[in-house]
Amino acid sequence: MSQPVGRVPQRRNARSNRARILATARQELGRNPDITLEELARAAGVVRRTLFGHFPGRAALLDALAEEAAEALQAAVAVGAGVTEPADRALAHFTLSLWPVGDRYRMLLALARRDLGMDRVAGILEPARVRVTAIVEQGQRDGVFHTQLPAPVLSAGLEAMTVALLEEVNTGALEDDGTRVAVTTLIAAGVPEKRAQSVVDEVAAAEG
Repeated sequence: MSQPVGRVPQRRNARSNRARILATARQELGRNPDITLEELARAAGVVRRTLFGHFPGRAALLDALAEEAAEALQAAVAVGAGVTEPADRALAHFTLSLWPVGDRYRMLLALARRDLGMDRVAGILEPARVRVTAIVEQGQRDGVFHTQLPAPVLSAGLEAMTVALLEEVNTGALEDDGTRVAVTTLIAAGVPEKRAQSVVDEVAAAEG
């Protein structure tokens, strides 16, 4: 049976519209977490019916953004996984890989407790938490990171600091490509400042 004329372009247009809506949502929700779906439709350049055809409500839209964020985070965590390197370099690599994802989806921070729920956020962050805790444990064993705190606690503290810095990006108080945050993370883990800066510079240059 032949394919109906126009079926493929329609599907392509649907995918394009969905991607445009999600991209607009990432941008506009960061500016105004209370923006309505009607306002989002106008900002995305689609009619209200098109937006609701993809996302029948706010919960569906946020769920799609959360799924995107989870997939992007898992992909970023996979970068460098299984590679043997010193813990300070591994943590720098991890932070530089994760920062663009956090920066792209930082608007979810403003929506986490109210709309997504902390259980959903915890599920999204779980792969990153497992990975960074393993790096911290390695660094403590090797004497690269301080041992004032158990690895899971230090890992949680580094995560909280990163989240706080992403919130500062949301407010416009901070602009960073991830390098300053990576240096700060290494310092917080116990790496001397000069060594932290050198490690991040080397990792950033290698990634670049």
